[in-house]
Amino acid sequence: MTYPVPAKQVETLYEIKKSKFIACAGFANSRESAMALLDSVKQQYPDARHHCWAYVFGNPSSPTSAAMADDGEPSGTAGKPILNVLQHKDIGDIMVIVTRYFGGIKLGAGGLVRAYSAAAQQAIDALEVRQEVRLETLNVDIDFKHEQFVRHLAEQAQGEIGSCDYTSSVLMAVKLPENAVDNFKQQLAAIAFSINECEI
Repeated sequence: MTYPVPAKQVETLYEIKKSKFIACAGFANSRESAMALLDSVKQQYPDARHHCWAYVFGNPSSPTSAAMADDGEPSGTAGKPILNVLQHKDIGDIMVIVTRYFGGIKLGAGGLVRAYSAAAQQAIDALEVRQEVRLETLNVDIDFKHEQFVRHLAEQAQGEIGSCDYTSSVLMAVKLPENAVDNFKQQLAAIAFSINECEI
């Protein structure tokens, strides 16, 4: 199963009543990568009052994880509206950070919700996407003489070899696009092997 993900990082600026909302959207598929992106934005804008964010990991139709933070803004006025924008877009593995510079005029709770939503929406509109191919890992235990055959099958299926352990046989972690797994198994059925599935 493939799904759209950010192709590269974008940054947009939304201004209202002298407050500046700088939105950064980029690829993140783990808590660690999302927090690394947040740290880089904080370093870029160290004097900003708020760095509010939200992320969605995995296929957008069935995400593996989602989270948000208001970072000092009134509860529910920043992280939630950013996440709400993400949840209505068909984009996975995405992190959006909205950095706010206060302009001296209070926006009120409703104004903040609208501003953070608009800033996030603006970043998403500017975002280029690419198709992410979900890989499934198969642990294949084979004789040495079949190693090159398995490598060839994996290459044909646009897969990759994750690891290879040599003992009395060869234990290979083969990563394949989900739609290529059944055909790969059928082609391996001609040789003696054992296979264990573990999804990554």
